[in-house]
Amino acid sequence: MEYLDIDYEKRGRGAWIRLNRPGALNTLSPRLVEEFDAALTDALHDSEVISVVVTGTGRAFCAGADLKFLGELPEQERAASTAAFLERVFKLMLRLEKFPKPVIAAVNGIATGGGMELVLCCDLVVADATARLGDGHANYGLLPGGGASVRLPRKIGPTRAKYLFFTGELLPAAELVAAGLVNEVAPEGELPAAVDRLVGKLSTKSPLGLRGMKVLADDSLEQPAELALRAELVAGALHSHSFDMQEGVAAFNERRKPRFRGV
Repeated sequence: MEYLDIDYEKRGRGAWIRLNRPGALNTLSPRLVEEFDAALTDALHDSEVISVVVTGTGRAFCAGADLKFLGELPEQERAASTAAFLERVFKLMLRLEKFPKPVIAAVNGIATGGGMELVLCCDLVVADATARLGDGHANYGLLPGGGASVRLPRKIGPTRAKYLFFTGELLPAAELVAAGLVNEVAPEGELPAAVDRLVGKLSTKSPLGLRGMKVLADDSLEQPAELALRAELVAGALHSHSFDMQEGVAAFNERRKPRFRGV
């Protein structure tokens, strides 16, 4: 597929999906959503890709949905077309959240509305020191449509989430480290290098192990602790038959680096 509204690039073992509508602050359009989904499929089927990086071009990571596109729709079609578009965004966000490889948000600038919702669907978040993040829907009389009302309170707690919901403010990335939303703030201009280092760390791990840990961690949030602990026990027993676990144990005993195969 030819990409127009995103760039797809492999850097080491990372697949970089770069939103590429800088003139529109990388807002989500129907074509961008379609291309993003196709890029995820490319990354999924590439065995060399250990993790996916989502970032933006220019001064924004993503400023949400393309309100200009929605506003230009004929009035009699606007409600139905908006609902259909939100359904597509919902499916993309869910796929990103459940993607079987680690997903890193490389927040290069403004992340608000749907941009914040993209961040919330990523496993790890590295932000440039100049980045600012917030919900933003309240500024335009909107409700979250990409999962923020569910994911943001679970990520940072209801009180912090409601502040971002109600005020529409954008906060510096550094203020959101303690809240648990951002893992690392890179010095201005050094975001790509910081993310490359993180991808390099993940590249030394078992793809099978990373996938299993992501599933266990995510599922544990949706069930009582006792059930989650039992699920971990069962998963561990099944995982003990994998090549990667056997290779990891052998490498430890032989004092060498493991050579994982992802099986």
